[in-house]
Formats: sequence, structure tokens, C-alpha cells
Amino acid sequence: MRSPLLCSTQKGSKPVNANESYPFAVVLGTAQDGGIPHAGCQNPCCENARSEPSHARLPACLGLIDPRRQQRWLLDCTPEFPRQLDRLNQVSDPEWGLSGIFLTHAHIGHYTGLIHLGREVMGTRSTPVYAMPRMTRFLTAHQPWKQLVDQNNIRLEPLVADQAIFLSDDFQVTPLNVPHRAEISETVAFHVQGPRRSVLHLPDIDDWAAWDRSLSELLVHLDLAWVDGTFYDANELPERRMDSIPHPLLIESVARFQSLPRNLRRKIHFTHLNHSNPAARIDSNEHRTVLDAGFGFAQEMSGIEL
Repeated sequence: MRSPLLCSTQKGSKPVNANESYPFAVVLGTAQDGGIPHAGCQNPCCENARSEPSHARLPACLGLIDPRRQQRWLLDCTPEFPRQLDRLNQVSDPEWGLSGIFLTHAHIGHYTGLIHLGREVMGTRSTPVYAMPRMTRFLTAHQPWKQLVDQNNIRLEPLVADQAIFLSDDFQVTPLNVPHRAEISETVAFHVQGPRRSVLHLPDIDDWAAWDRSLSELLVHLDLAWVDGTFYDANELPERRMDSIPHPLLIESVARFQSLPRNLRRKIHFTHLNHSNPAARIDSNEHRTVLDAGFGFAQEMSGIEL
């Protein structure tokens, strides 16, 4: 049986084996909000990415494409929106435009790319932006986001937890509440269901134990889950209090899900990797340790038919 995963794409091509009869998801970024290299970082992890572009990563973002209806969506709108739109254009027709943007939450790596929709850059017209209630209130109350709404560059569309948004009769996106720092807005993951397969986009969560759902149970019904792998262990940022930026440590996630059957473990692909995370380097022992345990990592410009 052929794997639903698609190979990485080359510039100007569509994902290998993509079937134009089905929608698909493509990974447009796999790093934490600041990307790799990270602003202000002169450590080897970032200097290597500056000297060797293949080691660089863009902030976590997912593209959804429906070739049948010539439509495209983004899950999150990062500070690297221009480059990620370029990537989306490599695997689909730019003339299809953007049918909408789904926002997980109001931390800078997930919504600030919206500035490019304003009149200073693209000057879009009524681009649908799907947001939860607190996220919506934030965008309508604070500049420069309020200006995007007032000038009709974006049209805010309400999200309700556990209620699907139907992109077509057999293609839907459902927000799932997740516990994550809520200074500005609530946080959601997105469950994407296509005609044949379903995936989970969950770039941020504070703690698996604090979630009112079980990832292990969800995996039974998923084909792939891109989940929070921000930090490898507690030693990465000695100058920061890790409890002030809570994420499940990658080594803890591996231990937590290690007892799952291998066919479920292999569905977990870690994303949203911080620049300090040694597992972000594919030649590192930490990266290999995670792979050897039966898990995977999100790969930029890879995808899956839905």
C-alpha cells in the first residue's frame, strides 16, 4: 500500500504523487515563532543556518490545497508569510489566491504575517480570517490589525471549538481548544479532514496532561499529527525560566507516547522546533534518538493527500 505521505517538492513542482482529485496539506514551516536562524542568536545552531540555507527553518505553518476547486488556505500566518506564500505558489497555481487563513492563537509567530494583507503590501479584499472569540476581539480592538478589518482587507469569520468549518462537502477544518499561555487569546489546534484522510495541526500546547483530550486516542482516527516539539530538554535556555514559556519537552513527549503501538507512534511528527532545540539539526544525536524511538519530524515542503 502506497504511503499517503508525499515527498518533498522541488521548486516549481507539485508534491510527488499528488493526486489532483484530492485536496492535500503541505508543510510550509517547522520552527518556533522566530524561525531558524533566530534574531539575535550567534550560537552555532543559528550561524550554521545562516551559512547553510538547507539548515534554516521557517515558523510552523501548514498549507491546504484543493486542486478540484482551485482553492488554498493557510493554517497560521507567520512573520515569514511572504516566503511561505512563495512556497504555496510552488505547489499550486498563484492565480487561485487565498480562500482563507485559520489562526491558532495570538503569539507572534502565528498571526503577525497578516500585516502583508494591508494596503502597504498586497491590499487584499475581504480575505477570510478564521479566529476564535478572544482572537477576534484582539484583532478588532488593536492596531494595525483593526485597520485590516476597517479597510476590508480581511473579513473575520468566527470559529467555535469543536464545530467544523466546511471548505467543501468532504473537506473540513475543526478547531480544538488546547491549554496554552492565554495572555491575549485562546489557543486551538486544527483537525483537518479530507475525503480519505485526516491530520492534526497542533504547534503549541503547555502540557499534554493539562489537555482534556487524549492524543493517543485521537491518533487512532488520524493519519498524521504535527505536534509541539519546541524544546528538547530543560537545559536549552539557561538564561530563561522554562516555566515561563511552557511546552512539553520533546524527551517527555517521547517517553509519554513510547508505549503506543509503532503504527500510532509513527503518526506523530514534531514541529515548532526552537532554534535551541538540538533535534532541529538532522545530523544530531537527539534527532536520531527521536527517530529511533519510532517518531518523526515535520519536513518543510512535504505533504499528505487528504
